[in-house]
Amino acid sequence: MSPDSVERDRGVKPRKYAEAGVKHFWRVEQGDDDLPVVYVYELDPATRAYTPTGIHHQKMNLSVPFPVDVDLGDLYRRGRR
Repeated sequence: MSPDSVERDRGVKPRKYAEAGVKHFWRVEQGDDDLPVVYVYELDPATRAYTPTGIHHQKMNLSVPFPVDVDLGDLYRRGRR
């Protein structure tokens, strides 16, 4: 995430997604070790605000909103080629 987009990606976009009723969203950032870090959120319908449901560093294995199993380190290695 570029420094210019921090507020937009962490504040503005989630508010707009929640207002639109988007039930799930993931935010991907570059960690201190340059590897991707995925922040996973789920919309609470009562408050219309997001609840964090996970932070994934090396591997991401989820069943909601659909099954996904990703080696985040492999994504990084493939992108560096």
